[in-house]
Amino acid sequence: MKTLRLLALLLCTLALPLAVTAQTRSKTRAELLKVKPNIAGQRDGVFIQPNPLDFANHTGYISLFNGKNLKGWDGMPGVWSVRNGAIVGISTKHHNAGNTFLVYHGIQAKDFDLKLEIRDQWGGGSGVQYRSSTGIPPGRTAVPGAAPLNPRWVMIGPQADFWYPVNAQARQYSGQLYSQNTHLGIIAWRGQVVQSEPGKLPRLVGIIGNRTRLGAYVKTGQWNQYEIIARGGVILQILNGRLMSVLIDDNPNSSNNVSGLFGLQIEGTPCKVSFRDIWLKKYD
Repeated sequence: MKTLRLLALLLCTLALPLAVTAQTRSKTRAELLKVKPNIAGQRDGVFIQPNPLDFANHTGYISLFNGKNLKGWDGMPGVWSVRNGAIVGISTKHHNAGNTFLVYHGIQAKDFDLKLEIRDQWGGGSGVQYRSSTGIPPGRTAVPGAAPLNPRWVMIGPQADFWYPVNAQARQYSGQLYSQNTHLGIIAWRGQVVQSEPGKLPRLVGIIGNRTRLGAYVKTGQWNQYEIIARGGVILQILNGRLMSVLIDDNPNSSNNVSGLFGLQIEGTPCKVSFRDIWLKKYD
C-alpha cells in the first residue's frame, strides 16, 4: 500500500509540469508578449514563433509607383503604360519590344526590402532589376526584329527572374537570381543557396527545396507577390511567401554588391507583363 501511495504521488508530480505547460500554451500571443523572457528566451516556458510577413504592411516604405502614371520611370515608348492601377508592358509581333527595361530614376539603393506584385501573360519573360546600372555592354545586340538598343533602357546587374512557362526551360526560371548583361548568367537557381568569392566560380552551399516543387507556388497568369531582401553581400528572393533563391556574395567588387537602380523587364514575343504595389524600404 505504501508503494502504491508513493507511485501515485510520483505520477501527480510528473503530471504537474504537463498541466502547467498545457495551461501556459493556451495563452494568446499578446498575453505572452507581456511576460518577461527568461535567460533562455522563453515566456512562461514557451518560445514565441515569429509573426508572418504582412505583405500589405508598408510602414517605413516608400512607393515607387503612384498607380496613375509613369512618373519617375523611363522606358521604350509604345511598350509601357498604366492600366487599372498597374504598370503594363506589351510586346507583339507587330511591335516587338525585344529585351527592354522600364527604369526607375527616383532612387538608388544597395540595402533594401522591395515588395511588389507581378503578373506575366501570353508568354515571354520578365523580372525585377535591382542594384543595377544602364548602358550597353560589349557584345550585347538587339533581338532580331526589335528596335535598335537604346542605352537608357538596357540594364546591367542582378535580377529576380519571372517567366511564363511556355516550355520546360522557362518553367524553371521564376524565382532564380540572374545577372543581367554580365558574364555571370544564372547565379542562384531556384531552390539554391549559392556563395560567390573573389576569383572563384560560384558554389552551391545549400538547398532550399526541390526546384520543381517550388515552381508549383508560382501562379501562372495571376498576380504573384515578390519580395527581395538585400543586405550587404546577402540577397534573398521570396515569391508568394516561399524562399526561392539566396546569394551570399563575398566579393566586394562584384556587380551584385553595389548601390544601383531598380527596373522592370519585358522579354520575348508575345508577352504582357504587369506590376503593381511597388514598395521600397531603404536601409543604406
